[in-house]
Amino acid sequence: MELKNPLLAVADMERALAFYENVLGLQVVLDFGANKTLTGGLCLQTLESWRDFIGTETVAFGGNDGEIYFEEERFDDFLRKLETLDLCYVHPVREHAWGQRAVRFYDPDRHIIEVGEAMTAVCRRFLDSGMTPEQAAARMDVPVDYVRECVK
Repeated sequence: MELKNPLLAVADMERALAFYENVLGLQVVLDFGANKTLTGGLCLQTLESWRDFIGTETVAFGGNDGEIYFEEERFDDFLRKLETLDLCYVHPVREHAWGQRAVRFYDPDRHIIEVGEAMTAVCRRFLDSGMTPEQAAARMDVPVDYVRECVK
């Protein structure tokens, strides 16, 4: 068994493509008309074809029961980009207990998108602040070897 791709049904393919291209920098790598695969493996499927696949007219968007997760090495630059966009946020930037910063917002169909600070960037941020690798590992609740590997 091999997981291939996450797939999201979308009400308006062009609007969804514009969002994923403009906000997250994803590009179409495979175009099958009603299904498009973007860089990173995310697939978008037209709502009409999705309804046909699952055999029902009933599709509910905005269930807040999952997310598509991305990490960004240049998190502060990404946050500045978000400030220029009109997005509906799940929550503003927050720092999790292990020190990683993340922001969550909705795509046009109310799928949750999370963009987290890359863990390598978290390690560098902590070390740049004066923490030792041991202190950073303790703060992040990870092995010290993980911190050292992240900053090689």
